[in-house]
Amino acid sequence: MRSLATLDEVELGDHVCWRVNPAGAFADARSYVADGALYGDKLVVIGPLGTVTVQRDRLPTTSVILDLPDLADAEVMLAAVRREAAVAAREGFRSVRVLAEQPPLSEPGSVEVLLARELKLEEFASESGAIVVCAFRAAQWEASTLEQAACVHPQEMGIRAARPAFRMFSTGTDSWGVDGVVDSECAEAFNAAIRAAMRRTPMVKLRFDAVEMIDAAGMRALVDAARHLPDRRIVVEGANEIVRLCWDLAGYATADVPVVMAA
Repeated sequence: MRSLATLDEVELGDHVCWRVNPAGAFADARSYVADGALYGDKLVVIGPLGTVTVQRDRLPTTSVILDLPDLADAEVMLAAVRREAAVAAREGFRSVRVLAEQPPLSEPGSVEVLLARELKLEEFASESGAIVVCAFRAAQWEASTLEQAACVHPQEMGIRAARPAFRMFSTGTDSWGVDGVVDSECAEAFNAAIRAAMRRTPMVKLRFDAVEMIDAAGMRALVDAARHLPDRRIVVEGANEIVRLCWDLAGYATADVPVVMAA
């Protein structure tokens, strides 16, 4: 979990939430593209090219632009990115360097769709060693939505906002680590992130090794997320003794709660 001063600091496997500052966006994007050429990475742009981040005539000829008709379809998007990563490997590139320009949400209830998409990109970056930078023009987004999006990016850069109290990051297929504090201020974001992770699998594993504290609102958000879809189950591993004790005292260690707090 770290903040970046510039995109020069990205490393293989990073998944960055970039809150775009229009004043310096051209320089940041050019640096990101130039470093890709320096290190032997193939650039993959997701979404239409905007004037804030990077211009088409600035891209290497080997770059690929995935202007998909439905960016909300995470499965189609991820399949396209994986194909390009496989092609890049055959062509001898070190990795792919993804730049995903995020258009503002327009449909009600689409925050969960956005988070599901971001979790898929996080899983892809973690397992493949790709670099994925998601560009958000902060002026076009609700601050609360941007905070929820930041929670599912292990790295962040750009316009400062209230730092998310927790982060979710991939630790394997359908397995997610949680870092920080899950309290009443971020319970809604935590619920949305867990629900997004559960959209495509009947069981999700959460690693709580780095969770410092989870309060009553956070525990309720976890249980509500597990109950949101039928026949879903969450297994929590690595929780400290205080978290497990609070869970028991709250009355959640029962068979009718689809969350198992493993010892």
